Formats: sequence, C-alpha cells, structure tokens
Amino acid sequence: MSQALDLAPVGNGIIAGLFDRLGRCSWLCWPRLDGDPVFCALLGGEEPQDGFMECELIGLRSSRQTYHRNTAVLETILEDEKGGRLRIIDAAPRFRRFGRSFRPPMLVRRIEPLSGSPLIRLRIRPKGNWGREAPIRRSGSNHLRYFTDTSALRVTTDAPLACLAEEAPFLLDQPVSLIIGPDETVPENTDSLVQEFIRETEAYWLDWSRGLHLPFEWQDAVIRAAITLKLCTFEETGAIVAALTTSIPEAPHTERNWDYRYCWLRDAFFTVQALNRLGATRTMEDYIRYVTNVVAISPGGVLRPCYPLVPSLPMTEHIAEALPGFLGMGPVRVGNQAAEQIQNDVYGSVIMAAAQMFFDERLPRPAGEPLFRLLETLGEHAEKLALQPDAGIWEYRGRERVHTFSAAMCWAGLARLAGIAKHLGLETEAERWAASARSLHATICERAFRPELNSFVESFESDGMDAALLLLAEIGFVPATDPRFLGTLDRVRDKLLHEGFIYRYDMADDFGKPETAFLVCSFWYVDALAAAGRTEEARSMFGSILSCRNHLGLLAEDLDPKRNHLWGNFPQTYSHVGLILSAMRLSRSWEHGLWGD
Repeated sequence: MSQALDLAPVGNGIIAGLFDRLGRCSWLCWPRLDGDPVFCALLGGEEPQDGFMECELIGLRSSRQTYHRNTAVLETILEDEKGGRLRIIDAAPRFRRFGRSFRPPMLVRRIEPLSGSPLIRLRIRPKGNWGREAPIRRSGSNHLRYFTDTSALRVTTDAPLACLAEEAPFLLDQPVSLIIGPDETVPENTDSLVQEFIRETEAYWLDWSRGLHLPFEWQDAVIRAAITLKLCTFEETGAIVAALTTSIPEAPHTERNWDYRYCWLRDAFFTVQALNRLGATRTMEDYIRYVTNVVAISPGGVLRPCYPLVPSLPMTEHIAEALPGFLGMGPVRVGNQAAEQIQNDVYGSVIMAAAQMFFDERLPRPAGEPLFRLLETLGEHAEKLALQPDAGIWEYRGRERVHTFSAAMCWAGLARLAGIAKHLGLETEAERWAASARSLHATICERAFRPELNSFVESFESDGMDAALLLLAEIGFVPATDPRFLGTLDRVRDKLLHEGFIYRYDMADDFGKPETAFLVCSFWYVDALAAAGRTEEARSMFGSILSCRNHLGLLAEDLDPKRNHLWGNFPQTYSHVGLILSAMRLSRSWEHGLWGD
C-alpha cells in the first residue's frame, strides 16, 4: 500500500485534518472544508519544510495508530530506541453544548508519556494563501498566534511556550495539550478543557455509531466508512464534499489532478443513499435543505453539476503556483471547471436523493406537496435534456455526447416523480410523469442497446463501454436478471476488468486512457454480480477491494492494481459509499450469521 496515503481524517462537520502514521497533520483547510489549507504539506512536494503540525519523538523506532473504537478520535503511539513511549490523541470537538451543536473550527491534541523518558520536539508551521505566505507569529502568555492577510490562527497550550516557539526539544514528563483554532481567548485550564472535549467528542461518535443499522458481516469496515462519510459533510449548509483534498493525482505523473472539496449533486445522492441504508437520515434532511437553496439561487432551476459549500460562491478553477503538489506531482488546482459543464444526470440525482423524504415515517416532518412542486421543476428539465448531449458522469472536458447513464438518470427522476405524486394522491401528476418516463425508457432502450453486442453502450449509437452502465439495475431501469443487463455485465467484464478491478471506460479522454482503476466502479461490479445471482464471485471481489484499504480501513478514489497503491483524492466519498452498499447487499442476515444456515 502506498505509504503516502496512509492518512487518517479527524473532523467535526466543519473542518477536517489529515494525519499520517506519525501523527503529523499535513492537511487542514480552515476555517472550513473548502478553505485555505493552513497545513498544506500534503501538497508541498516530497520533503516539505513547512505547512504541518507534528510531535517529533527523538530517536523514533516505531509507531502504531488507530481510531478510538467507533469514533473519529485518533490515537498515535510512538516509541523510541530506548523504550520511551508516548500517546498522541487528536480530535475535532463535536457534541451538544449549551443546548446546541458545538463543532468549532478547531483541533485539540493531547500528548501523554507512557513509559521511559520520551524526548520530543513540537513543530507548528502553518502557511497562508495556498502556500505563498508565511504567517506573522506573535506570542502570548500561553499561546502563539499566526496572522496572514486573511486569517488568524491561535495555538493555546500548556506545553513550554518557549520550546514550542523555538522548536526546542524537551522531556515529556507530564501530559501536554494543544488547542488549534480561532484567535479567541481560552479562559479555562487547557488540559482540563482538552480532556473534556475529547471525552465528549468520543461520546458523540459512540452514540452516533450505535444508531447505525449494520449488516452482520464487515461491521468494522462499514462503521469506519460511515464515519468517514459523516466527516465529508459540511453541516452548516448540508453540502457533502466529494473528498477532503485537492490535486492528489489519479495516477503518478499525470495532470488528472482535481479539487474535490465541493458538492457534486450526483456524488451527494449516493452518499445520502448509503447513509439512509444505515439509518442515518439526518444527512439526507440537511442535504435536501442545501439542494433547495441551490435550486432557489439557480435561474430557472437550471442546475450545475457541483457547487461550493456555500452554493452562491464562485468556484473558478486556477493553479496554486506556490505548491509543488503531492510528491511533487503538480499542478495544484483550486476550484473546479466541472461547475461550468453540462451534466444532465444531476436532475435525476437530486430527485432521487429527495424521494425518501416523502416515504420515511421516521422523519419528524416528512416532505409534502411544496417539495414535490420544486422537484417537478427539476423533472421538467430532466424531461427536456435527457436526450441532449452532455459531458457525462466522467466529466469529459473535450467532448459531449448523449450519454446513456445521463439519460437513464433523467428517466429515474421522472419515474420517482410519478411514485411521489401517487403517494401524495396527485393522480393527474402521477400519470403525467409516468407517461413521460415510459416514453423516455423506450427511446433509451432503442438507441442505447446494441443487439449485435448484446449490451447497452456508453452513449447512443456508440460501441464504447462505461462502468456507470452497471447502475442501470440499481436505479431500476432494467431488472438485474434482464438478458440485456446480463449481456452488459459480461461486456463490462470483457472491456473494463483489468488486474481484478474495474476501470471507468475503455476510451481515451482528454488525457489519454485511464491508468488506474476507479474504486467505486469495482463496487458497482460487485453489486451487479450479486444482483445477478453470482454471489460467490461478488464476495470474492469484495474481499479483494477491502484488502486495498489503508492501515485504518480507508480508501482513496483510484487504485493502481499492479502495485496495490491508492491514488486520487482522499478519503473519497464515492469509494466509501460503494463499500457500504456492497456490504449491505452481500452480508449474511443476522439470523443466519448468529445461528447458521
């Protein structure tokens, strides 16, 4: 496994830091998930000299890292050559306080001696303005403040302040605590407050995890994936980011470097779907609030594929020249040009994400006719655009076609509108949307299925293959036992399966042919195999994918199957969605698991 992506996210729905095996925080966007990375060493080349926070153990011999059970609280144990050992606990506070949700843009860290006489050096070296600016530092009585033109970061600590400021080594003979966050006075005792924040944050995550409806098998993997999806949600607005990072390349020395710290409406639908399956419906409620705001600010209800966390803000793509990139593999992109593309599947994605709101009796306020009327506006766009060319799910930058998946997602939106209208007792609307869905379904089958290939194809009248066709059964377009789908499944295997993993498509794009497998596509293949009754084959492949996770059970976007190296932005929501849905589909039931067949 690639050591470079042996990273662990610690977050609270507002910010998230990424920590390596030694407890170094090399990535922290602040004061929110799409902000300026004050810790940017992840994109600072092979040996970055700044842009991180670390506790260096002098004479380091080994490290061990784990999350506290069923939480986002991270523990790193370091041991030196003389037997000195210490423990680092990192958390982003998140719990109920003063009657409201408390989730400040803050990390807390506690460093505890365990044995011997560990000699440590604390380094905190933030950067500003995407690596261009070295902050001005000011000392206080028990804190350091770091100023840039646009922000101020405060580190409050009970560690020897002079040693922290000068990065001088000192013996860790008692615990030290640090609070990294807004430039605000901390009147409480630092150590007591940090311990309280860690304890209360653990309690929050344990309570949240306890409410998940888990499969019998692979529970640890599913819980970790679910927590990771939760960390990728910006709870102030309800947006769900595709990943916490930007510009980790999809393959070595490629320009396939993208900024994923934004909300793709399609990806968010799948995230909502996965968390709903686990019973975590609040993310869906928050996301629908986000989407209704998106529709409200979109002229005529015309949707873009992706939006910033605050949807009215711009996300123009540009290059951050001061950062050399992940392992020196630039460019580092800020913003994403995909926001300017036409991707017609987004209308179906939003309607499908909202559909459960009408049927789930657990919700305190199930959706009614007002939300349905808003979704009808999106349905009208889906109806109009379903057979028009677009950039497709894979966001081709140099071409547009009538993509089968985009058209099928538009059909899914129309079909869901018919079901919602019927549920609400709106018979005229139900028949109107059902008739439109039937007509579109017939056209897609006529133009996107090639009888001589016995397969659906990636775009109308083409012969290319696209892994997204594996979702045609999942969204209900055809049954998984339909001969046309089974033929498509076999053709995906023949064209896209390499070294045991599924690639996205078999055609060159703007940057040539993909060099790595897109992990969620392999999960889609697993699901399609299982739905088609090929369960043992599906379980075997699922196990192969699980073996590719990093040391804490997390996945990036892509995999080099020849070297078993993770690539792409991290942690990738799509990949963890795939893990959850496949585990739910494949697991033995609790009855069979407990008592046997």
